[in-house]
Amino acid sequence: MTMINRQSYFKAAKRLVVKVGSNVLTADQGLNLPVIYSLSTQISHLMASGIEVILVSSGAMASGQKKIGLSKRPDETPKRQAIAAVGQPGLMLEYEKAFGVYGIKVAQILLTGDDLTASRDRYLNARNTLNTLLSWKIIPVINENDTVVVEEIQFGDNDNLSAMIALLMNADFLINLTDIDGLYTGDPRRQKNVELISEVETIDGSIETIAGDIPGALGSGGMLSKVRAAAKVTNAGIPMIIANGREADSLKKLFSGENLGTFFIPAKEKLSSRKCWIGYNIKPKGTLRIDEGAVMAILQRGKSLLPGGIIDVEGDFGVGDAVELSGENNSRIAVGLVNYSASDIRKIMGCKTDQIQECLGQKLYDEVIHRDNLTILNECLL
Repeated sequence: MTMINRQSYFKAAKRLVVKVGSNVLTADQGLNLPVIYSLSTQISHLMASGIEVILVSSGAMASGQKKIGLSKRPDETPKRQAIAAVGQPGLMLEYEKAFGVYGIKVAQILLTGDDLTASRDRYLNARNTLNTLLSWKIIPVINENDTVVVEEIQFGDNDNLSAMIALLMNADFLINLTDIDGLYTGDPRRQKNVELISEVETIDGSIETIAGDIPGALGSGGMLSKVRAAAKVTNAGIPMIIANGREADSLKKLFSGENLGTFFIPAKEKLSSRKCWIGYNIKPKGTLRIDEGAVMAILQRGKSLLPGGIIDVEGDFGVGDAVELSGENNSRIAVGLVNYSASDIRKIMGCKTDQIQECLGQKLYDEVIHRDNLTILNECLL
């Protein structure tokens, strides 16, 4: 892809999600105030040009850790949560002061995974709140609610959170600002003769392997979590770029046409909000293993899932629940909402549609999962 094509995405962008990592926002003695003020200046200029901006900000735990005087992040969950509680107010105060210079208000949004995955209503409520703030020209500053989160409901890291927010809000671009220039062929902090990868068209196993060798430092998400975030949003038709947030005026340079960072090329069509919710927000309650014919029908011909293509059922789920579809080689193919319960699918799997009535005593649907309730995934990473 040429720089002109890359710039076409920036020129068309009306709504951005900007994720800023811990290593960008923290300095030796706490928060990196020059970076925060620089970001506020750049984002304020983008807003003045008519672009809506949602900020996903790390930094609370890193800020709290240094504020308390701890040399390293503790392993115990209560201590980590306490550190986040100490750091979050200071982080928001600095954002409030920095954006206040330009007369812009900020709003704190703290989320857990449950807020976007537990129910469609909570998902839509979050979207409505964010849309209202944007309509008021207020910048939502989003972070994971580390003070109460436990493993079962955590996003994992703010890279994943930023991807879910981009999907939730149907953003036009996700910009992930970190402390290195982008995705390299190796770790530039430890290895010589590594090269910056300017563009990624397909996120496959080789990209995952490269990213897995480039860890994070203060934050919880290394390069692999950023690549996995890119896999989610690009599959939904949203471009993403990883760039150096410590470089002066990085956002301004990107929108001015400078070829910074690593650009992840999106799919040609955006997913609908409903398909994003099905594919990336609901927690699947089971798995349907399908044969190669069903895989090809779904991926290549856009078909629904019929009972004849199912070869195994894992888990216990009811009508309307989300399940994963996996191929015979265990690759994740899709997530969909089922028309039949797990027990009924076990009775009809491998059958033709005209045999459903005989097997169950009734036939409500031909399809186990209708195409409209099915979201194709990037099975390489997700």
